[in-house]
Amino acid sequence: MIKPIELVIFDCDGVLVDSERIAVRVQVALGAELGWPLTEDEVVDRFIGRSHAAIRDQIAARLGGQTAAIWSERFEQLHREAVDTGLAPVEGLPEALDEITLPTCVASSGTHDKMRHTLGRTGLYDRFAGRIYSATEVGRGKPAPDLFLHAARQMGADPAACVVIEDSGPGVRAARAAGMRALGYAGGLTPAERLEGPGTTVFHDMRELPALITGR
Repeated sequence: MIKPIELVIFDCDGVLVDSERIAVRVQVALGAELGWPLTEDEVVDRFIGRSHAAIRDQIAARLGGQTAAIWSERFEQLHREAVDTGLAPVEGLPEALDEITLPTCVASSGTHDKMRHTLGRTGLYDRFAGRIYSATEVGRGKPAPDLFLHAARQMGADPAACVVIEDSGPGVRAARAAGMRALGYAGGLTPAERLEGPGTTVFHDMRELPALITGR
């Protein structure tokens, strides 16, 4: 028996706020500046959906800890500046949220400070205040299931009755590892084929989300 959905868990970057394009541009620029030239596709493959610590570990392995620390600090600064000048909700997301009546929360690889900033700039923070969870709260980030299981526990939901809205390969793999259903949003930067897999429905328009959740 498939359990009815009790909780909708949203990723943040690329699902709620259209910030992944900003992040990718900043990472490409920093790579060129600090000695690791990366294409946009390489940034999506290596960094998108992963925690701040996991990204820093990759950079440290390539360029050393000191450069990784500089990269990380510069990313935070440049990303914040870019968000302040050009961030918006993902197209169709606010309207979809208006139609979703089930309990919701956010579980993101980003830090709480970052989410307060991005969700605040787009007017979405108050919709989720008190129900926002970060990879900084668990031992392992995506694609491990820890963050989604933590969110389900905090919300009092059975993992088998949760659905995760994700836009990255590590994110959908984390949902599957947690025993949750996944809806993979392919309207952003990650190609649909990187989201496909067991227990996962791929979609391209946030306006489809309410019907996908209810099964109508």
